[in-house]
Amino acid sequence: MTDWLPVILCGGSGTRLWPLSRRQHPKQFVSLQGEHSLLQETLLRLKGLPGLQAPILLTHEDYRFLALEQLEQLGCLPAAILLEPAPRGTAPALTLAALWAARHRPQALMLVMPSDHAIQDTQNFQTVLQAAISLAEQGQIVTFGIVPDRPETGYGYIRAKGEQIEAFVEKPNAATAQDYLASGAYLWNSGMFVCQPEVWLNELERYHPELLSLCRQADAKAQRDDLFFRPQAEVFERCPCLSIDVAVMEQTQHGAVLPLNAGWSDVGSWNTVHRLGKTDSAGNHCQGDVWTQNASGNLLRSSGRLLAAVGIENLIVIETPDAVLVAAQDQAQNIGACAAELARGQRTEADHHRKVARPWGFYETVAQGERFQVKRITVHPGQALSLQMHHHRAEHWVVVRGTAQVTRGEESFLLTENQSTYIPVGARHRLENPGQLELELIEIQSGSYLGEDDIVRFEDRYQRVVNR
Repeated sequence: MTDWLPVILCGGSGTRLWPLSRRQHPKQFVSLQGEHSLLQETLLRLKGLPGLQAPILLTHEDYRFLALEQLEQLGCLPAAILLEPAPRGTAPALTLAALWAARHRPQALMLVMPSDHAIQDTQNFQTVLQAAISLAEQGQIVTFGIVPDRPETGYGYIRAKGEQIEAFVEKPNAATAQDYLASGAYLWNSGMFVCQPEVWLNELERYHPELLSLCRQADAKAQRDDLFFRPQAEVFERCPCLSIDVAVMEQTQHGAVLPLNAGWSDVGSWNTVHRLGKTDSAGNHCQGDVWTQNASGNLLRSSGRLLAAVGIENLIVIETPDAVLVAAQDQAQNIGACAAELARGQRTEADHHRKVARPWGFYETVAQGERFQVKRITVHPGQALSLQMHHHRAEHWVVVRGTAQVTRGEESFLLTENQSTYIPVGARHRLENPGQLELELIEIQSGSYLGEDDIVRFEDRYQRVVNR
């Protein structure tokens, strides 16, 4: 029986799905259609695949605990989470995974998948995976070409003759895309691959030996922190920025393609979300608390508040607690530029939501004004914030649920529900959850500066920067 090693690429930002997707909480960690995020859906569609091994993930340092938590919610412990020191494209990322696999799972087939795609027909997808086994075991790098159902200008294409790859083709204009569709010889490039670890490394040695050498050096000097694997940053950052296609697939004589017709999408824009979702009789795709009257062809999503749409057509309206997007459907591709402009203006809405994930749990901003801020803080069982202090703010903590272990200066004491304490400016302090239940508290901050960068860390169990 074939062993499958899922290699999940989950380091992208997905700004075209702002305001739901943000730089510190990108689209692969967001639920767009159901209860599970795109990353979780990526793993769930492999359920039941014979020989399935624990996955390895490649992601950014900032997303490591978010990725781990989402896997734990599925009861899926990863074999490793490889933390890319810098974005260098999919080829260096896959090379890190192949080096890891060559040591730990040399006989397995790597199944390389982006974490932010949608596939509606899981059974068909797994059937095509099984068809890839014999090709991959013969030393081929197998990719999957999506059978096109429209003249799409937003995807790259593969010109194929049977299983043979004749050419990779860049995104076409509308007329060329129509010709591709009519010819029947072109498939969309899915960005998914199956191959043996050594096959990828050998082909990279042939076409980009300097890239392989740098990845080997970064891998050899990597640091291991439980499930997290950190390649040496200084070396890895010298890697050229290359995609899998450019580095190997466009040149190799060992490439093959299999057609896939399973309801695939890269979920690259709000237009795609609209197309994938269920619509009412007027063509509206609604999620959350949405009410419509004389509205048609809209994508309407509310994260909390009532969203009422009256007499509008072909709009995208996305409501979140701290930002609302209103855009014409034909402007969906420009939403990423809007998010980039917000980031240049140092708007926090470009980076994160009011609810912000942390390795110990999360916090959510409830209210804020001049010289004060109120947050709801949740600490998972057995977790702890860093030992820290603030130069400019004091904090009041009120326990709403659970038990808190508080360190304040030289003191250490417990607080239970409806009890509170005060943390003065400049006092060293730590908050821990020693119990078996979630710890929830209200934090009231007051002071001349309330930014998150007013944190001086002295100890931290999550390997974040310590300032002492």
